[in-house]
Order: sequence, then structure tokens, then C-alpha cells
Amino acid sequence: MEIIVMLAAVILLFVSGIHLFWAFGGRWGGRAVVPEKVGGGLTFRPGPAETAAVAALILVACYCLVAQAELLSGLEANRVTRWGSILCAAVFVIRTVGDFRYVGFFKRYKHSVFAKYDTWFYSPLCLFLGVAFVAALQG
Repeated sequence: MEIIVMLAAVILLFVSGIHLFWAFGGRWGGRAVVPEKVGGGLTFRPGPAETAAVAALILVACYCLVAQAELLSGLEANRVTRWGSILCAAVFVIRTVGDFRYVGFFKRYKHSVFAKYDTWFYSPLCLFLGVAFVAALQG
């Protein structure tokens, strides 16, 4: 369990860092991370504030995960980290299932750059993160 949780925490830190990079104007990987509409165009255009907020939420999720699993001395599981971990597990599993249109394993539109990455990387990663939060809750 500890290895799964530690790996998930490192992934969450990395993903948060990428979001901060984008929030401050970075462009690397940007084309493959927002779903595209049928016929072209993005489903939404996240701005710097929204992207920074996502980075902050991912850091909070990482804290909940590490504290709930009690991996670092000084961080103890409590009611907040438990409920935060339950919420994160639910969010990541729901993200894995998706919206049945553009996102998740059950999406209908599968012919964009995002859709290919989503099928082979983003959705499996979200499933792994959901499992990691459940594992932290078991410990």
C-alpha cells in the first residue's frame, strides 16, 4: 500500500507542477490536455486563474493522501483527511468513467488528440489515483 500511495503522491505533485507551468504561460503539452469538440475546437479554454486553482486543489489532494496514509511524520490522519480522501477517490473514479461524450473510458468521441491520450493515459491514471486514495483509507 505504501508504494502505491507514495507513487500517487509523486504523480500528484508532478501534475500540480505542470498545471502551475501552464498557469504561468507554459505551452508544453497544452494541445493534448483539453477535450476537443466534434468538428474541432476546444470544449473549454481554461485561463491562468482556473489552471492555478486546479494546481492548488491537486496539492490539497496530495496532502490528504499522504496524511491519510500517515507516510510522513507530523502528518496524521483525521476527519478532514478522511473525508478529503473519500472525495478525491470519488472524483478520480468518476473522472475515469467520464461524461460519456468527450472524457473517460466510456466517451463517444474518440478521434481527437485528447481522446487518444485520455484512453491510454489520463483515464487509467485517474483510476490508479482513485485506487491509491482507497488504499490510503484502508490503512
